[in-house]
Order: sequence, then structure tokens, then C-alpha cells
Amino acid sequence: MSNPYEVRLLRVKEYIHDNPAGDLSLDALADVAAMSRFHWHRVFHGMTGETCAAAVRRIRMHRAACWLVQKDWSVGEVAAQCGYDNVASFTRIFREAFGLTPAAFRKRGALMSPSPETHRGEFSMYPVEIKKRPKGRMAALAHKGPYLEIGKKFEAIASMFSSRGLWPSARGMAGVYYDDPNAVPEAELRSQAGILVGEEFEMPDDMEDLKIPAGKVAVLTYTGPYSGLKAAYDYLYGVWLPESGEEPGDAPAMEVNLNDPMDTAPEELVTEIYLPLK
Repeated sequence: MSNPYEVRLLRVKEYIHDNPAGDLSLDALADVAAMSRFHWHRVFHGMTGETCAAAVRRIRMHRAACWLVQKDWSVGEVAAQCGYDNVASFTRIFREAFGLTPAAFRKRGALMSPSPETHRGEFSMYPVEIKKRPKGRMAALAHKGPYLEIGKKFEAIASMFSSRGLWPSARGMAGVYYDDPNAVPEAELRSQAGILVGEEFEMPDDMEDLKIPAGKVAVLTYTGPYSGLKAAYDYLYGVWLPESGEEPGDAPAMEVNLNDPMDTAPEELVTEIYLPLK
């Protein structure tokens, strides 16, 4: 029996097939899925093992291959029908998919499929609980770039708290991650490194006052080095969420660090991943 996530997945794939020249951006496909842009790509990747961008490219190349063999359109027309304004870019991507230029593929006259869809593999399991989160507040510094390099911002804000004697107001360290690294280039990933504080905290001008809304959340507990967090996210979005009957809220995921990597062995680090729910 299908579930709402399967229905979304099928609807998005049908939309891609029917609109190869249309707007197939991540935001547009999130709208088709009727899901928050913060979470749709992770759900898609978790369920299929394929990014939205890879699926769009694969389906467009399949349509292009059919048209090259079955229609008398020029290569430029085929490219345009597949959403590519630049023939050179289309030719390069087609050759990567089929090992032939569009002209050579047409001359050969036999249909082939581009690289097949990647199906998800086996997942490790992690404990997940649904909780009510009270509203919160975070003193934060913005980070742009690879998530694994956000440590320098955590170091910076920790030093600022130390030098200003602010640690008595601290309630733990946390990070907010706005983008999916499977969908966004590393250099463009946006995140916030911060320290949780109370309502009475007087926010310094050189820190961002980040409000954390109250509401229902799914909390996954991960134990191990930070480099292994991707597998935990894949499980949360690709296995737990589709099977849970829950809907993600329109807010980004958040991580709360329950111990300090400065004095804790990597395999003993404990991180909670908070997924906002409707």
C-alpha cells in the first residue's frame, strides 16, 4: 500500500518526465511535492539514493535519446526541448551519459538508457523520539562552506563567550544547517554555529540572535564522530520519516552537541538531530 511519501515521489518523477524543458529547480520540485524546501531533497535522496539534480539530468537525457532517434529535430531543438539553452552544455552532458555525442548517437540509431537510477542501500538504525520542543534562542555566527569546516565558527563563538565571561548563560552548543550537501555545492552551504541561551540573555551586537520556534520535533540521537552524521541524516529522512506518518515542518534541521570534542573521544561524541514536524 502506498504512503504519502511514495505518492509525492511518483508525482515529482511524473512532473519531471512531463516537463523536461520546465523549471525543475529544487524549489520548484519541492512545490510539486508539497513539502518544505528544507526537507524535500533529503527525503528524495533518502528514498531513491539519487539526488533530485541527478534524476532530472537522467530523465532529460532519456527523453533526448528518444527524440534523437525518433524525430528529425536538430540537436539544438532537442537540447531546447530538454531544457538546455546551450547546445555545448547539452552535448557535454549527453556524452557523459551515453559515451557518444548526440550526432553520433543519432547516426547509430539504437536506443540506450543513461546510467540507471541508484537505489538506496542498507541503512544503519538510530533511535528517534518525537518530542515537544519549547521555544529557544541561540547566539550564533554564520558559516558558509563545507559543514565539516563549521568548527572554526564554533571555536570562535566559544572564545567570545570565554573572553567575555558569558558561559554562565550558556545552555549548550548547537548548529543550524539550512542546505542539503547532496543538492548544494560545498562552497554555498549555509549554516549557523551557536550557543543556546535564555530569553534574559543580552545579545552582543556581533552575534546573531537566532530564534528557535516551539513545536513538535523528531529527535535522532547519534553517537560517533561528526564525519558519520550523513548516514544518520539519510536514515532519518530516507527511512524513519516516510514510515512515521509524520510531515516535516517548514524550518531547517538543527543539531545539538551533548558533549565537547575538546575532551571527548570521537566515538563517544553524542549529537541530537532535531527535525521539525508539523
